Amino acid sequence: MKPAHLAHLGRSATQSTPIAYRHRHTTGKYGSIIALLMLFTAGSACADLKAESDVQRGRYLIQVSGCNDCHTPGYMETDGKVDEKFWLTGSQLGWRGPWGTTYASNLRLVVQNLTEQQWLSHARGPWRPPMPWFNLRKMRDEDLMAIFRYIRHLGPSGAPAPLYLPPDQMPKMPYAQFPGAVP
Repeated sequence: MKPAHLAHLGRSATQSTPIAYRHRHTTGKYGSIIALLMLFTAGSACADLKAESDVQRGRYLIQVSGCNDCHTPGYMETDGKVDEKFWLTGSQLGWRGPWGTTYASNLRLVVQNLTEQQWLSHARGPWRPPMPWFNLRKMRDEDLMAIFRYIRHLGPSGAPAPLYLPPDQMPKMPYAQFPGAVP
């Protein structure tokens, strides 16, 4: 008995079905599965490239936006010659002015607990000086997300920065004094 799909050939599939026909039939059967797997793999590769591209863009934006100046210990004093493994780990240097004393946060710890949407809200402030939150507010979402992905790529490291001190409290650690009356 001939299989139904080969009845039009007039012979048994096991007798003399041309190899090309049998191959085409098999390829058709599995070809769509193979094509789907290839699309999935290509999609994953594209997503990986996009993620890598975002990480590199975030690294660039961190450098040119001056984030390391405050958020990386010793960055300004060494003309930026700080190993990347120490980037964005916060600073013990206080920034004292009429608002009190603020410290550059350890962004590597901060972002570990934020979703992408929370990061966008967090990054756009408002924040106490000297943080230029008003500049971050003008950044496109894509740029802020690239920064977020770069910081997440670095992974958590370091300790939390010291807490904010109100204007009437004197910092015990080193600080930079801004002009203006401090109570």
